[in-house]
Amino acid sequence: MQPVGSIPERLSLLNALNSIGENIIIADLEYNVAWMNSYAAKLLTDLAPLFGLESAGEMIGLNMGAFHHAPSYQLKIMNELTEIHKARITIREKFAADIVITPIKNEKNEIDGYVVMLMDVTTKAKEEQDKEKLIKSLSVPIIKVWDRTIALPLIGHFDNDRAERMITAVLHECASNKIEYVLVDLSGIYELDMNIKYHIQNLCDCLSLIGSQCVIAGITPEFAKAAGELSGKNLIFSNAHAGLKYVIDKLK
Repeated sequence: MQPVGSIPERLSLLNALNSIGENIIIADLEYNVAWMNSYAAKLLTDLAPLFGLESAGEMIGLNMGAFHHAPSYQLKIMNELTEIHKARITIREKFAADIVITPIKNEKNEIDGYVVMLMDVTTKAKEEQDKEKLIKSLSVPIIKVWDRTIALPLIGHFDNDRAERMITAVLHECASNKIEYVLVDLSGIYELDMNIKYHIQNLCDCLSLIGSQCVIAGITPEFAKAAGELSGKNLIFSNAHAGLKYVIDKLK
């Protein structure tokens, strides 16, 4: 789509770029750094020592390949670039960032240069911490599905570490919010072994100690034998819908 409207005569395009709250860099047709706004200058001055430089000013005139761990690969990407290119990059194994490279095209649809934006710049350690937090939160996805009822849809691989996090998180949730029923859906578990039986039984036993009841759903044929050996006090249903219907009927 073509741009609409017109730029006010007194407005400088460079001032406009400098006012955008993102790290913006302009490169020429040879992929040399030609200009950067004040946000990028501040960021790259902090990063300059990683490249043996003292400030962002020393980066002006340098080729973009000088900042890439694989210059030949970067050159191939740029030579083939006709539209917006987005990627997650690592800067000297110290920082991570989202990079967006956009060709600057003239009225004849010819490329005159490139706009490079560095966004969401964070330390590599911080990125790994954020990933770990996300993995942990996804590994124990507690969902409130009804009054005094939570669901625990377990998906993927199930190991001892995940089991410990699951039991701790569920017990805390039940004690804090007076949860009566915990619906554990096993249909998404793709590796079935006796360890799962042990961990589920352990969860059910712990829940009974604080006055909550474990409702097990999603029993597959492959898991039927092991599930059949679970304590007879546990409620077992073939699918989550049947288990939730039972809970709703009990709480009416």
